[in-house]
This record gives sequence, C-alpha cells and structure tokens, in this order.
Amino acid sequence: MDKLQQHIIEELHVKPEIDPAAETREIINFLKDYVKKYSFIKSFVLGISGGQDSTLLGKIAQLATDELNEEGHSIKFYGVRLPYGEQRDEDDARDAMEFISPSVETTVNIKEAVDAGVKALADSGYELSDFVEGNGKARERMKVQYAIAAHTGGVVLGTDHAAEALTGFYTKHGDGAADLAPLTGLNKRQGRDILKYLGAAAHLYEKIPTADLEDDKPLLSDEEALGVTYHHIDDFLEGKTVPDEAYDRIKTLYYQSQHKRDLPYNRYNLPV
Repeated sequence: MDKLQQHIIEELHVKPEIDPAAETREIINFLKDYVKKYSFIKSFVLGISGGQDSTLLGKIAQLATDELNEEGHSIKFYGVRLPYGEQRDEDDARDAMEFISPSVETTVNIKEAVDAGVKALADSGYELSDFVEGNGKARERMKVQYAIAAHTGGVVLGTDHAAEALTGFYTKHGDGAADLAPLTGLNKRQGRDILKYLGAAAHLYEKIPTADLEDDKPLLSDEEALGVTYHHIDDFLEGKTVPDEAYDRIKTLYYQSQHKRDLPYNRYNLPV
C-alpha cells in the first residue's frame, strides 16, 4: 500500500473490516446523539430510490427514530419517493419502502419541475446535454428534501459513503448535499453486509447500482459510468492490492473529484 492509498483510507475513515451489528449501532447512536444535542430537530428526511444506499440509511434512520420516540422524543422519519415521471425500477423502490416502513411516506414527482427548468434554459439559448439534465434531476430531488425538512423542522440525510466520496460519484449540490452523512466511512461492500444483517431482501442489496439520471442511457450502471468496479474500489479502500489499471482509474477519479470534497474555494484556500 503506497502513501496515496493510505492517505485516502485515512481521509475517508474506512475500516479494513466491520462488524455489521456494531456499525449499525454506531450509526443509530450518531443520529440519536444529534437529536439530543439539538432538541429542536423534529424530523429526518431522506429520498428513497430503491437502491442499496438509500435503503440502508432509510432503515437505520427509522430504527433511530423508533428508539428516540421510545425515549420520549417526538420525531418522525420522512421517506420520500422522488421519481422523474415513471420510475424504471419502481418495484424495487416499493420494496425498499416496505422494508424501511418510514414514519411518513410521501411521493413528489419531480418531472414537471425539471422539465420546466430545462425549457426555461432552452428558451434562453442554453440547450442542455442529457448528462447536465441528469444533474438537474439530482438537484431538484435535493431541493424537495430540503423543503420538506424546513416544513417539518428537520434535517436532510445524505447517503454519501467512502466509495462515492473517493470517486466523486454524486452530483455536487444534488445528492452530495445534506445536513448529516451517517454512512461516512463505509464502502459499498460493507453497506451490503449491513443490509444483510438488517434482514433486507437479497434483491435490494444485490441489484446493480445505478444513478439512472440520463434518459439516453437508462439504468446505466455505476461501474460502467466509473470505468472501474466497486469490487476494486472496495479492495482499494480496505488497503488491499488492486490491479494497476484499476488503481490508475481510481487515482484519476480521486483527483478529478477533489473539488466535490472541498468547501467552496475562495481567494485564500485554493489547492496547491
């Protein structure tokens, strides 16, 4: 393991291995401690897509919510469906919601808002690419979550974890925006192990990860978009040796996405 790999592992707080029960308890306690410290918090809000990450965090958030209410706090978890029109993996999203069983389940279809924004830009001379439109969908989803959080006196939860943070595989100010990031430090493999421990149906953690933001490339897999497998990303984050080609791709993704992990640059903090 070279210095760069060690630096990334330390920066992203990745453990070489986890105990799913202990890790689950640590995340639950983190959420509970936050609410106890800031007693004005009345809700957690999270968009539920039917993918591994939101299913995992949604379930843990509901477990924390249940414990807080049992201990005398008054708090709700809002599981929010945010389809763009008709969701292609609708069945998975429904199954995820059933598994999570949130305090409040709500659906906001973002298609009309996204399409109106795209049209307004086109009318002003800006024809957006499918990729840029996809980023707009992610940002619209986060806008909705923050509106619900403001309305319910809550905070928005984010699903960012080490494998995403390393590669920058999220939309800046979209799914990368949140108040709390409870999954920090986990890689994809570890998140899958926790879902198994929590009793999720296999198809909810075995499904091929996809952001599904581009209309021209429906259900494009994360791995195809990244150019490297999560298996190699996870091995890298656990301090293991990965093939040279995978290492080089991971290194490139890490450097290219540094701006996503930093606060906004100003005159005094530009990277060297």
